[in-house]
Amino acid sequence: MNEMLNITHGPSYDNSISKFEYHSYSPFLQSFNPSDEIRIPIQQQDLCVLPCESYIYIEGCLTKSDGKPSSTGKLSNNAIAFLFEEIHYELNGVNIENNKNVGITTSMKNYISLNENESKSLENAAWSGNSTISPISGTFNFCVPLKNLLGFAEDYKKIIVNARHELILIRTRSNENALYSDEELKLSILKLQWRVPHITLSDSNKLTLLKQIQSNPIQIHFRNWEMYEYPTLPTNTDHLWTVKTSSQLEKPRYVIIALQTDRKNQRNKDASKFDHCEVSNLKVHLNSECYPREDLNVKYKLDQYAILYEMYSKFQQSYYQKQSQPLLSRQNFKNIAPIIVVDCSRQNESIKTGPVDVKVEIKTALPVPASTTMYCLILHDRIIEYNPLTGEVNKLT
Repeated sequence: MNEMLNITHGPSYDNSISKFEYHSYSPFLQSFNPSDEIRIPIQQQDLCVLPCESYIYIEGCLTKSDGKPSSTGKLSNNAIAFLFEEIHYELNGVNIENNKNVGITTSMKNYISLNENESKSLENAAWSGNSTISPISGTFNFCVPLKNLLGFAEDYKKIIVNARHELILIRTRSNENALYSDEELKLSILKLQWRVPHITLSDSNKLTLLKQIQSNPIQIHFRNWEMYEYPTLPTNTDHLWTVKTSSQLEKPRYVIIALQTDRKNQRNKDASKFDHCEVSNLKVHLNSECYPREDLNVKYKLDQYAILYEMYSKFQQSYYQKQSQPLLSRQNFKNIAPIIVVDCSRQNESIKTGPVDVKVEIKTALPVPASTTMYCLILHDRIIEYNPLTGEVNKLT
C-alpha cells in the first residue's frame, strides 16, 4: 500500500556492473584423445570472473570406419559428460573440487534436480532426457554449463577476484558410453573451450570491493559432489557396503543410490539409465544412526514403490528450498531412473562429533543380476577460504 501511494518515487537502475562479457580460454595442448588430460588455465589474476555462469563449449564429429561422416550415428543422453572421467577445479593451484565418473554423477544429479523446463534447456548441453541425439551431418556442438558439472559452480553464485583458475578435464578411456549405435563409429573432439564471464564493476563498486577484500579472507560455501562406486555387486539378496569414513565437517547431507546392470562401455545401451534390480529395502548408516528409520517395504513386481518416489520427489524442496517439480513421472521413475534419495540433512547430536562411518545396507527381492554396479553419490558441505591479496587458499572443510 505504501509503495502505491509513493507517487514521487522515480525509477531506479542497477549500474553496479558496467560490463559483462564472455572470454574464451583454450587448453595449451590441442589433444582430446581418450585418457588425455586437458588443462585450461586462466593465468591473468587481476580479473573479476563469474565461474557459476561459465560453460564448456565443445565441437566434434562422428565418422564411420572408412573415415566418412556418419549420418545415422547417435549420441546417448548426457553424451558430453560421458566423454570425461574426471573434472577438477583449481584455485591458485589448490584443488577445491573434483567430480569423478562425470557421466554417471551428472546423470543422477540431473534426474533428481531438474524440472521439465530445465531439462529442455539442457538439450543444448546434450541432455536429451529419454531420447538419443542424432547429429544428421555427422558433426555436433554443445555448451555444457559448469554448474551442471560441479557443486562449486552450482552453489557459489558470486564473483571471484584476483585469483588464478584452472579447469582440468580427464578424458575417458573409451567413448562407448557416449554413443548409441550398432555400427562401429569413431567420436572425435575437434574443439574445446572454457567460456568464462568477465565482470567490470562501476567505480563506486570497485572501491567497495577493495575495502571488502582488504578486511578479511573470502569464504566460498558450496555442496561438494562425491561419487563412490561398487564395481560388481555379488549375486545375492543382502549387501552391506562400507562406503567411506568422513570427517565431522564433511558428514553427508544427502546420500543418493543407484544401480545399473551391464552398461559399462556398451555403445548400444543407454548408460544414463538405471535399474531397480528388485530393491526391497535400503538404509544408510551414519555411525549408530540409520536413515530412513523405518523399512521401505518396496515391491516392484506389485508396483509398490510409492515411498521411494516420495523420497525422490521431495529432494528439490529440501535441497533448493523451492517447490518440488520432479522431472520424472512415477512410471518413468521406475523404468528410467529408480534412484533412491536419502535425506540426512537433519542429524542428532550422536553423530555431530568425531569421524562418521558411512555404510549402505541394501536388500533385494531377487538375487542381484550379474555385472551390476552400485553408485553412491554423497552431497556434503565444503568451505574454501581464499585471500585475494596474498593468493592463499585453504580448505576449512
